[in-house]
Amino acid sequence: MNSMNSLNAALGHAKTLDATDPLAHCRERFILPDGVIYLDGNSLGALPKGVNERLHRAINEEWGVGLIRSWNDADWYPAPQRVGAKIAGLIGAKPREVISCDSTTVNLFKVLCAALEAQPERDIIICEEGNFPTDAYITERTAKLYNKRVVLANQDNIEAIIAEAGDKLCVVALTHVHYKTGRMYDVQNVTALAHKYGGRVIWDLAHTGGVIAVQLHDWHVDYAVGCGYKYLNGGPGAPAYVYVREDLIASLDQPLAGWHGHAAPFSFEQGYRAHPTIDRLLVGTASQLSLIALEAALAAYDGVDMNAVRAKSQSLTSFFIERFDAQLAHFGFGLATPRDASKRGSQVSFTHPDGYAIMQAVIARGVIGDFRAPNILRFGFAPLYLTHQDVANAIATIADVMQTNEWKRPEFAQKKAVT
Repeated sequence: MNSMNSLNAALGHAKTLDATDPLAHCRERFILPDGVIYLDGNSLGALPKGVNERLHRAINEEWGVGLIRSWNDADWYPAPQRVGAKIAGLIGAKPREVISCDSTTVNLFKVLCAALEAQPERDIIICEEGNFPTDAYITERTAKLYNKRVVLANQDNIEAIIAEAGDKLCVVALTHVHYKTGRMYDVQNVTALAHKYGGRVIWDLAHTGGVIAVQLHDWHVDYAVGCGYKYLNGGPGAPAYVYVREDLIASLDQPLAGWHGHAAPFSFEQGYRAHPTIDRLLVGTASQLSLIALEAALAAYDGVDMNAVRAKSQSLTSFFIERFDAQLAHFGFGLATPRDASKRGSQVSFTHPDGYAIMQAVIARGVIGDFRAPNILRFGFAPLYLTHQDVANAIATIADVMQTNEWKRPEFAQKKAVT
């Protein structure tokens, strides 16, 4: 079958899949530029409709006219709690268990310290070898502060490493979906195993929130952190979020004792008294415009069933891998992502020794993914706005870039600051 016939067959199959998509109407909730297939929602989500208007009102009316009165009159002050409650519904948590604030890095530091403070007699922290750098850096530095020992694990030996730690285990800090490969831990089983030995668990949900159906509360997860600007579409640098299981909140001791985490912030007391609720995870004044943008963006999930989101994610990534096998594998690509849909997140990653230049050439054609050193071409699938026809066209574009050797043009080898 020639390339045109192959594309037509793929598009025909894609149209059949799209015709029965229960989330097809959600695509209209986003502003998507013409001529672009956006497969980088795992780095920065697309812009939802309504965010522009909401920010315009916040800037021109609430800030411009209301000025400082808008902390009360426009209900700015409780935005971290409102946004947290919305996110809670997407990650299987209770509204009072989640709050939106700070960055993923800062929130990871807070709950890692809280876990260490809760069990000072235990001295082992288990984290993932090859995890996203910020998680590794924060874990290493926090362990040094508390004189704890870091033990590295991976998805193949995590159970054995936890068992070996035994009653020395303090905390297991892992990322649910690996940022390079998309390979996914079993949250429920790993959490239960850590609890068997008396340890606590922190999950980084940066590549989970908004695309994978998890049940943090029902699975008895202790702590979790996540990102607001990836699949939640909150905009560049959007506030993160942090989850703490409700029975751990009252005793949680986190190190960043800021005034917004105080039991009575506007009493201006000299000494610190932690707020009795999840509010104790707050530190300083919220980045209000960013919170407003994230809150407006989350409206894209109104009425959406996370199980349907996960099912579509698996369908999109499976179709992408199917077309990869048919049209790309012979160009020297390797598949870095599990073929078993139950073991991968909402992304597919390829390997290629010239991955950077290839990705730049593909982006220049309007198919936007990203590159992760040393050789990973990464594609993220946001089920609310992507279609199977996008997948078919994306693969065809990549195949053409390879067939024509377009990626060998010198400009595509020039490294940019952000890859």
